[in-house]
Amino acid sequence: MSSTSIIGLDLGGTKIHAGRYDAQTVELIAEEKIATDAEAGFSKVLQDCIDLINRLRTDDTTAVGIGIPGLIHQPEGVVIRTPNIPHSENFAVKKECEKQLKLPVTVENDARCFALAEAIMGAGKGKRVVIGMTIGTGVGGGIVIDEKVFHGSHGFAGEIGHMLLMPGSPPYETDDNRGDIEQFISGTAMGKRCTAAKRPEDYMQGEVCAFLQPQVFREVAQVIASLTYMLDPDIVVLGGSAGKSLKPHLSKITEELKQWTMAGTPLPEIAVTALSHPGAMGAALVTL
Repeated sequence: MSSTSIIGLDLGGTKIHAGRYDAQTVELIAEEKIATDAEAGFSKVLQDCIDLINRLRTDDTTAVGIGIPGLIHQPEGVVIRTPNIPHSENFAVKKECEKQLKLPVTVENDARCFALAEAIMGAGKGKRVVIGMTIGTGVGGGIVIDEKVFHGSHGFAGEIGHMLLMPGSPPYETDDNRGDIEQFISGTAMGKRCTAAKRPEDYMQGEVCAFLQPQVFREVAQVIASLTYMLDPDIVVLGGSAGKSLKPHLSKITEELKQWTMAGTPLPEIAVTALSHPGAMGAALVTL
């Protein structure tokens, strides 16, 4: 039987990464990265994505998956909006891409793609209930059960960043007083909470933001405690630049988790991604 290939594309606010994968083994065959021309607007950015896919595709390419930050109506593949690219409102991405590419296209939230890659090929491989949580500029998430993304009724299940952590009490002055998780543990929030930091690494390393670190460990543990009682996951996998910076502190987060859960509660494993490009890989996997 001849092999076929699939393409996964991860659209970020600053860069676009796409890979062509063997459809049977999910082994990476070829990849390319380009800058995201966000200021040009979503139509231009999507055309750049389509051009990139056309450069990577070969005669044996059978499907394309695209991971996009923001809310997406499923299964229509309509983007409600993206946080960092203007003029994306109610954009029919699936329809436009299939029209130009003449291939089946699956559009998925980028954090759901991350979670799927971790569940099938990464830290959650072999586990039944996997939660992926990306902590970068914002906070995203995905729920994977039996190697399938759980979307909920409208495609929004897994929006961890918009769950409330301390309602009405964000940790800095803002007009938005929701007090959601993104306002506490995203990289953007950490920068507002520790203005002395010169680089993202300072938030969770060294003395510059030492006062902030135990607060973040506690807040991450509180988020995982809520997820534990809602979904009883086998594992929670952290990704994103800020998420990966927590790797040296997983034991502290686990100790905090024990403080915020009832005695005897089965606790999930907490891990940090070890995959090179889980976003693009997960985007490819959603086509299978």
